[in-house]
Amino acid sequence: MEHQSSSGRWKTSRELLKRSRQSLAGGVSSPFRGKSPVPLFFKDGWGCRLKDVDDNIYIDYALGWGPNILGYGHPRIVEAMRKIVDSPHTYGAQHQLEYRVAERLQRAVPCAQRVAFTSSGSEAVQLALRLARAFTRRELILKMEGHYHGWMDSTLLSYKPEPQEAGPLTSPHTVLGSQGQVRNAAENVRVAPWNRVDLAQEILEREGSAIAAVILEPVLCNGGCLLPLPGYLQSLKSLCEKHGTLLIFDEIITGFRLALGGGQEHYGVTPDLATFGKAIGGGLPLSVVAGRQEVMELMFGGGVAFGGTFNGNPVSLAAAEAALEVLSHDDGAPLAQANQVGQTLKEGITGLGHKHGVPLLTTGFGTAFAVHFTNRTQLIDYRDTLDDNRELLSRFLLGALAEGIHVLPDGRFYTSIVHSDEDIVQTLNAFDRALKRLAE
Repeated sequence: MEHQSSSGRWKTSRELLKRSRQSLAGGVSSPFRGKSPVPLFFKDGWGCRLKDVDDNIYIDYALGWGPNILGYGHPRIVEAMRKIVDSPHTYGAQHQLEYRVAERLQRAVPCAQRVAFTSSGSEAVQLALRLARAFTRRELILKMEGHYHGWMDSTLLSYKPEPQEAGPLTSPHTVLGSQGQVRNAAENVRVAPWNRVDLAQEILEREGSAIAAVILEPVLCNGGCLLPLPGYLQSLKSLCEKHGTLLIFDEIITGFRLALGGGQEHYGVTPDLATFGKAIGGGLPLSVVAGRQEVMELMFGGGVAFGGTFNGNPVSLAAAEAALEVLSHDDGAPLAQANQVGQTLKEGITGLGHKHGVPLLTTGFGTAFAVHFTNRTQLIDYRDTLDDNRELLSRFLLGALAEGIHVLPDGRFYTSIVHSDEDIVQTLNAFDRALKRLAE
């Protein structure tokens, strides 16, 4: 039940949702957004705060599902948009922002010998997989259970399978993720549990000669923000090299959050290909494939088809250039500070759980972490998250919303470079009250 003080708090949002459902499928532009305790309509945002249509103001940890690493209305992004607004919004041809942003990516990202721009993370993953298959002349892909690589048929597999369909941990089933998805999509994908090198090794030893690539998030952000075990990514890299298989890091979330060079810089493991999105555009739609020159250049003379009307559009790249300039200032000090602030919040939430006797666990890193209501003391792979108390999480998120804290519906937190120590204090005070009610 909603906290008593929240009565009527979201009246206008609820009315607008009813209206929206009469024209917009589901009333929202992405089904994920309809899962919030209260799907809110917003009308303004600044820094790390949002204002909804009922004039409630929130400290925001959703950040547009991750892209707004600089917060809302950052002056450098605003300035970049103002400069570009009077120019053509797209050329369908070359312009200088393309190579300027690509050169910045080369300086920051270890694997980025060459770069290609797309508009969404799902597109970027499709290109990476096609390149890997063309380069190796193999068809199979090995992915990790619980990892999300976009909503398309070829990758929406074993993302969040139900326990009864997932199969044994030692040989997980390849499970379709949607109605209407073609069944033969599963034929070209093998699945291994996250953080189990031994089981990935078994698959590669059995079918390695047919596996084009291993794809994974370097941190399992979409399935609970679970960190890789020490040595896990390094071992996968060695296995891929042994079997002539490409390693693909899906850094749509970890890119320009975990470090300037993403998970590959942080963990010291350079993949053959990597995909980036969200934070890289500073809030504008942009994604990237980066990788080895000989693989990437297959699009030009190697027979790999790729295209897109809005690839490299000036508006997104202007925002990206501004965002990358800000994030890389002083050797990445702004991003390091954002991770430190987020780590303080993460540890504070853990402490409040102990204080109120609420069984919770926080996982992930400073700028992307998650809260789990669970009796487990450690979460290793996706299946460990199946024991989470979803009802308790929902009540906590609703209580937090009533206290003016906006969090994603799966309990995921994103922090930005504009979240301050004072914001963290206010947030923890709000959570203190919310968890106290939860424990009563």
